[in-house]
Order: sequence, then structure tokens, then C-alpha cells
Amino acid sequence: MQFKEDKKYTNSLQTEVDAAYLYGRLAAVEEVPSIANLFRTLSGIEQEHALKMAEKLKQEGIHITLPPPSWRARSLNQIGRLFGYGYVIGVLMDTEKSITVAQLAQKEKNQVPISGDEANHVKILQTLLNNQSKVSGENIARIEGKHKSIGGNALRAAVLGANDGLVSNMSLVMGVAGATDGGSGVLLAGMAGLLAGALSMALGEWISVKSSQVLYERQMELEMLEIESNPAGEMQELALIYIAKGIPEEQAFRMAQEAISDTSHAHEILVKEELGINAADLQGSAWEAAITSFLLFAIGAIIPVIPFFYTTGLPAILQSVLFSTVGLFIIGAAITLFTGKSIWFSGLRQVLFGLAAAAITYIIGKVIGVTMAG
Repeated sequence: MQFKEDKKYTNSLQTEVDAAYLYGRLAAVEEVPSIANLFRTLSGIEQEHALKMAEKLKQEGIHITLPPPSWRARSLNQIGRLFGYGYVIGVLMDTEKSITVAQLAQKEKNQVPISGDEANHVKILQTLLNNQSKVSGENIARIEGKHKSIGGNALRAAVLGANDGLVSNMSLVMGVAGATDGGSGVLLAGMAGLLAGALSMALGEWISVKSSQVLYERQMELEMLEIESNPAGEMQELALIYIAKGIPEEQAFRMAQEAISDTSHAHEILVKEELGINAADLQGSAWEAAITSFLLFAIGAIIPVIPFFYTTGLPAILQSVLFSTVGLFIIGAAITLFTGKSIWFSGLRQVLFGLAAAAITYIIGKVIGVTMAG
């Protein structure tokens, strides 16, 4: 029981340390001084939380030293350096939410009154922007845009695309291997499954991106027509949007009037605020998305097929299972970048589910093979 308590405190402390580290990394690469200062402030707050938490635990007889940033935090920083820090901001906001939930649960358990300030960490970015940093609306949008950027979606798509390819083709390969005792037909079936699955994923991605772009473009055209035909109505609509964001009514109408005087600028604001359309969604290439989806699925799907290129029978089956197990564990470990769970927990869970699916299809294939032979 004591081990579980110590582990819980260690995990909480690690979360604070990681948040301080990542906010510091964001500050180091941010080009806009006011936003960089905001991230430095957040980093300092999280570092202070970590120090106070460690000190409080020592007073309670639990001696925990301040740990260095975890592998997950360092990996996220490397991902940010390679692909942009938009995903890192999203992870940090999710982290703040999890800390808030933990604080509320702890207070409820200890019957400590809830002050209403527990969710401040979730809102602190916006609070600092509005009250301390005096950052412009343009820079607020810039940060919000980063938070909603494609970095996180692209990373998830990469991991999940490879996972789909590996699990689905491993199940197919094992099913055919069970029916043929690992004969030469497995290679043909595995490559057919790879191509069929990858082409299906690519086509689905192409249709999804293209349909979204067409829909967004149509909505943007209609919004421009509304601005040109009814500027007064659109100005009032824009003012209401500003008021909903907490801007005083008089200031909101003044800002809306200034915005509507420039048709293209008003259109840009309304597209973002009213329609919720991100300009980056229109810039993405449907073909690029399709090709990327094809390659990611194929990378996962080729893993269980590799041994059948140079051998057959039981050796090929065993090697296929081994290669797939390693691939599943790596994918499970990568998933911890989203969940924050233990590498071993996530990796072994992924291996368990994947091998279970493969075992079921192998048994079914074996039964079918025996039936057909009989």
C-alpha cells in the first residue's frame, strides 16, 4: 500500500517537472517575445509547484528527490523540434487538465473544501495572455492555432496508421499460415493484404481531405456573400462573438465596426470564429495525405510478412510473431506520448491485444485448413 502511495506522489512530481521542462523548451524556441515570456512564466510556476510538492512530502516523511525530465518529455521536445511544437502545447493543456482532476479528487477524499481555483492551471495560458502579457489578439490566435495545429493529429495518424497495418495484416498472415502451415501462399496473401489495406486507407484519406476542403470553401464563399450583402448584420454577429469571449460590450462593438470596414479582414475573422475553419485545413494536400496514409499503413503491414520472403513453414511463422511482437511493443510505447501511461503497461497491452487477434485468426485458419484437407 505504501509503495502505491509513494508511486502516486512520484508520478505527480514527475508531471510537474515535465511541464516545467516543456514550457521552458517552448519559451526557448518562441520567436514572439511576449509569448516566449508567457511560456517562461508557466515554466517557473510549474517548477515552483514541483519544489513545494517535494518539500511538503519531505515534511510528511516521504523523501523524494526532484527527478529530471522524463523520457516522454524529452521525446516530446524532440518531436517538437522536428515537426513543430503545436502538439506539445496540446499535451501540456491535457496535462493541466489531468492535474486539476487529481487535485479535485484529493480534496474530495480528504474532505477539503473546493475553492474554485483548482481549474486555474487549465486556464492559466489564457489568463496570462489577457491580464499579464498584454499580448495582442493576433498572437492569441497564433497560440490557439498552434494548439489546434496538425502536429498532434499527424503524430496520432502516424502511430495509429502503422498500428492498423500491423494488426490487420498480422491477423491475415496468421490466418493463412494456420490454413497452409506457413506455406508459400502466405507471402502472396500478406502482400495482397498490405496493398488492399494501404490503398483503402489512402483512398479514404484522400476523400476525407478533399471533401472537407470543398465543404470549407463553399462555407467561406457563403460567408463572404453575407458580409457583402448584409455588413450591418455581420458586424453585430461579430460583436456578439467578441462579447462571448468576455470582451466588454462597448469595446466589442467598436472592434467589430473596425473589422467590418475591411471586408477581407472581417471575412478572415468570421471564418475562424463563426465557422471554426482553420486556414491550415485548406492548405493541406489531399494527395499528400493519401500517400502518407498509404506509407504508414504499409510500414506496419510489412512487418509480419518479412520472414516469408526468405523462409516458410514454422520458422517463418515464429519469426513473424517475433517481429510483430517487437513492432506492437514499439507502437504501444509510442502511444504513451498521448496517454502518459507507463511504457511497459502500454507496450505490453498492445502486444497482448495484437497477439490475441493473431492467435484467433491462426486457430480459425487451422480449422479451415484441416476441414478443406479432410
